[in-house]
Amino acid sequence: MSQTQQSKASAVLQFAPPAPAVSEAYLFNKLSFYTDAADVAEDLKNRISGIVVLDTRAEAHYQRGHIPGAISFPHRLMTEESTRQLNKELVYVTYCDGIGCNGSTNGAYKLAKLGFRVKELIGGLDFWIRDRHPLATGAESGEYPADFNVEECGCS
Repeated sequence: MSQTQQSKASAVLQFAPPAPAVSEAYLFNKLSFYTDAADVAEDLKNRISGIVVLDTRAEAHYQRGHIPGAISFPHRLMTEESTRQLNKELVYVTYCDGIGCNGSTNGAYKLAKLGFRVKELIGGLDFWIRDRHPLATGAESGEYPADFNVEECGCS
């Protein structure tokens, strides 16, 4: 190793990583808050009844293209009154356009504040499309095709 390589400090190690137990607790909690497109698609494809996917964008955006099976529920309309019909035994997965949008965070926050269990979809519709999952259009929620296969992401 050259003298220059030895004298340079690591940008990665500038802040020491936490102890393994601290990392474990943090990452467990992180997985409790978020889900990804592959996991949502698998649950929709398998007709898992314990989740409801909510599109938190404006209705016009929903109609142009949404996750099949998702229900349009713009976060700006979420109130105690408007959520009365929702089942608090289910888990609500919120999404919006993607990482440049905080509609899913706003929706998840409002729902959690009202006593609902929530998760956010990482990357929103942007990552859903990037991963080549199908879209539904129009006012109807549609249904994820049971025979639709997406190339495995390799994360499983």
